[in-house]
Amino acid sequence: MIPDLRTVTVMRYIAPLREGGSLPALAEACDDFKYVLKFRGAGHGVKALIAELLGGLIAKYLELPVPELVFVELDEAFGQTEGDEEIQDLLKFSKGLNLGLHYLSGAITYDVATNDCEALLASKIVWLDSFITNVDRTFRNTNLLIWHKELWLIDHGASFYFHHSWTNWGKTALTPFPLIKDHALISKATKLQEAHDLFTSKLNNTVLREIVSKIPDAFLNWEEGPSNEEIREVYYQFLSTRLVHANIFLKAAQDAR
Repeated sequence: MIPDLRTVTVMRYIAPLREGGSLPALAEACDDFKYVLKFRGAGHGVKALIAELLGGLIAKYLELPVPELVFVELDEAFGQTEGDEEIQDLLKFSKGLNLGLHYLSGAITYDVATNDCEALLASKIVWLDSFITNVDRTFRNTNLLIWHKELWLIDHGASFYFHHSWTNWGKTALTPFPLIKDHALISKATKLQEAHDLFTSKLNNTVLREIVSKIPDAFLNWEEGPSNEEIREVYYQFLSTRLVHANIFLKAAQDAR
């Protein structure tokens, strides 16, 4: 059973987080918690939010350490006091439903050279990123945090890169994902087969369809033409096909080591 995400309303914009091209922000919501907001008006728009949602839900189901994901309502008037015109425009084009991750206060960026990662956990993360074709967990930008002496996964918005062209998802579903050679944890992932056996026994089509069903209509209604259900079906078919042929990307990761 995949639980529904909570929906919160932003009450206070605290600061932009000028990392990468998506310009996320730190904000406080109506539940008094702080969240890192990912905006529909940024960079790759709602497709990045869908990747963040699906990647986070799959990681959560596989019991990997990810911050809580929430849907975030953004009022049209929010951020009008912001002095930066670029940020004002971003907020203006992001009114409605966005996505947030619980803010891990005091967390530090994972450093491959100085921080350790247990072999099975590293292998699980490498397997996950191969499965969802996440191109953005490299030495240059690990998208890993250390919080309370534990490793946490953040930012899956660069996953499912097929959806930016939307024409080659079937081919991409069968890719060995050679970019895994650049993964920040590839050298530590010495238990890939064990992670593979565990995750392929845990994931199934019922779980994948339920996860995909969590994509809200507000992230769909694309101008390109396909209906919302057709879009969800492609994401489901991509994941289902990838799971059936998981040995392809497992071997690529093992070879990359």
